[in-house]
Amino acid sequence: MRSDTGAVTVAAGSPFLDRTRWVNENDSAVAIRDLFPVSRGHTLVVPKRVVSSLFDLSEQEVLDCWRLLKEERQRLESEFSPDGFNIGMNVGEAAGQTVPHAHIHLIPRYAGDVPSPRGGVRGVIPGKASY
Repeated sequence: MRSDTGAVTVAAGSPFLDRTRWVNENDSAVAIRDLFPVSRGHTLVVPKRVVSSLFDLSEQEVLDCWRLLKEERQRLESEFSPDGFNIGMNVGEAAGQTVPHAHIHLIPRYAGDVPSPRGGVRGVIPGKASY
């Protein structure tokens, strides 16, 4: 929600809106490092407006999230030199969403971090990654 000054206002209670954790931001999105990273550099891109689903974002918010995601990918490449990336979003409890504030996971991947990375994000459902 925007105030009459155009500033983004936020709902209390989202763990993503603690400004001390922000590593980057633009008009409608922020980047933070995941508190429970699955790899070195695991980063979240989060809209400043609190909505539970990425499908509830405006087109501008989606563009801002994507721009920030690309910036953070460049930062992670420079800082950690990963060999690849997974990008993921959990929408809804059945998909594993535990924080009701939309966010995008940017997960750096490193050669050898798992025995076989084949199937990538398909691995969220056991036994479905190999095809």
